[in-house]
Amino acid sequence: MGLRVMASSHSPSGELVSLLLIGIAAWGIGFGLISSFRVVGVVIAVGIFLFLIALVGLIGAVKHHQVLLFFYMIILLLVFIVQFSVSCACLALNKEQQSQLLEVGWNNTNSARTDIERNLNCCGFRVFDPNETCSSDCFRSRQCQPCAPIIEEYSGMVLRFVGGIGLFFSFTEILGVWLTYRYRNQKDPRANPSAFL
Repeated sequence: MGLRVMASSHSPSGELVSLLLIGIAAWGIGFGLISSFRVVGVVIAVGIFLFLIALVGLIGAVKHHQVLLFFYMIILLLVFIVQFSVSCACLALNKEQQSQLLEVGWNNTNSARTDIERNLNCCGFRVFDPNETCSSDCFRSRQCQPCAPIIEEYSGMVLRFVGGIGLFFSFTEILGVWLTYRYRNQKDPRANPSAFL
């Protein structure tokens, strides 16, 4: 009975998160919000990876398979460490660090820059230069705002939101690790029914 509780404690939330990641990536491409296939590919790959990990845990719990449960526990612990670290980093960034990080990202990518300029109706990062090319609608009238103030207005809120959600799900993962550890060596009631009498 406890094994079935452990199987339902993390795997469905892992599957939901993975399907949510895949769905958001597909939605971003479908509505033209994201044109960088590298970003979408990474998001979809992470979603598929999390789905497979959740599936391994679910199969290991239902079949009472010790090796699958062990690998599920180890991989889930590693995912917890990475996710907890990234969530804490998102929550710990101050305004100056956010600004530096945004500028590095702006300078290192062209496809995201084009998407940002088109979606936010701005040109350039810190200053608008009418001699540079820009895919924004405001570029035709040559009266555009720089993108940095618009991005920075939302970046703090987005980082706090992503950090909070990541922190919440990292604790559900550590709960899954604990339950897997707790029930991994439990006797299988189907193997010897009289063991529990």
